[in-house]
Amino acid sequence: MSLLRELKTLLEHEQRLGGPFAPLPAPVAQASRNAAPGERGPSEAIRQAASAPGDANDDLFDSGTEQDKTGGDEERGPSPYARIHALIPEESPLREMTALDDVEAFVRNTTLIPLDERRTNPVFGVGNPAADLMVIGEAPGQDEDLQGEPFVGRAGQLLNKILKAIDFEREDVYIANILKSRPPNNRNPNATEIRAHAPILYKQMAIIQPRLLLCLGKVAAGTLLDRQDSLGAMRGVFHDFHGLPLLVTYHPAALLRNPSWKRAAWEDVQKLRERYNQVSPAA
Repeated sequence: MSLLRELKTLLEHEQRLGGPFAPLPAPVAQASRNAAPGERGPSEAIRQAASAPGDANDDLFDSGTEQDKTGGDEERGPSPYARIHALIPEESPLREMTALDDVEAFVRNTTLIPLDERRTNPVFGVGNPAADLMVIGEAPGQDEDLQGEPFVGRAGQLLNKILKAIDFEREDVYIANILKSRPPNNRNPNATEIRAHAPILYKQMAIIQPRLLLCLGKVAAGTLLDRQDSLGAMRGVFHDFHGLPLLVTYHPAALLRNPSWKRAAWEDVQKLRERYNQVSPAA
């Protein structure tokens, strides 16, 4: 029995015994945490530029309107995509780019960190360039480095099955990583690498304009949310990423290593699909 079928069977069995799962708690406001006095996390330094009127949580998850996609208004302040674009350093050439092809060419032809010199291929992103759902991992692995596409190994095959279980094809969503180059031995990205490559992801978001974000794993979630909490502490609720709803779940590679987490992952992606149906006109 496949992992997804086994996961579904387990959940359906428990529902028959105990009824539907109780709703999880509503999201709570996130405070800055885990940084020493006078010290900023790797994403906070870039995030500082995004402080703008209307950046409070009063418009949390209200990013599904066309008005938000076209720059916001006087009452709301900047749209989520304008806020995310503001995370890109002013001196970066990414700021002037308006097409994904231009950004991909920049990534292919630019050395931002030593990893960019050692890679076989840059791993930019793949999927629908107008997707309402963007799936974000931490960094490419060996298979991804060889093929130049994110999530193509065993973890990628599982991700495809997970997406299909909630009625998405791989081509329906956009898939990217924080880093576009593979770290050696699949180690976690360090703070310098994240600072260098995160603006590329922000530019992808600003161009694609997704309505919903799914972070796979602790590194991707911690980078965007600027948190050092455990994955268990971050999953289960929607977070606010500059006006976009963001959900955190286990990386598919972690599910391959720890099948006991599959029930929690299944709950997460069901929650994701439900929210997608609410925010996407195409749902």
